[in-house]
Amino acid sequence: MPQFLIERNIPGAGKLSPEQLKEISSHSCSVISEMNKEGVGVKWVHSHVTPDKIFCLYEAPDEKAVRDHATRGGFPATNVFPVFGEIGPGTARS
Repeated sequence: MPQFLIERNIPGAGKLSPEQLKEISSHSCSVISEMNKEGVGVKWVHSHVTPDKIFCLYEAPDEKAVRDHATRGGFPATNVFPVFGEIGPGTARS
C-alpha cells in the first residue's frame, strides 16, 4: 500500500503532555477504525513530535484518504507527501 508523510503544523506540539498525546492518538485510531469499517484501508505507522509540528507516516490507498482522516479527526494536514523509499545507514553499506 502507498505510504504518505504528513506534516502537521501544531504550535507547541513539543510541549503536549503524555496525556494529551494519548488523547490525540486515541482519537486518531478511532477515526481510522471508522474508515476501515467503511472499506478505506488506512494504517498509521508512527509519528514524530517536534517543537511545532508532528510528522506522521501513514499507509493509505491515496492522498484523499489521508486528507479525509485529517478532516474527520480535526487534525491539520499542512502538507502530504508520497513516500517513494526509505534509506538509512544500512543503505550505505549495501
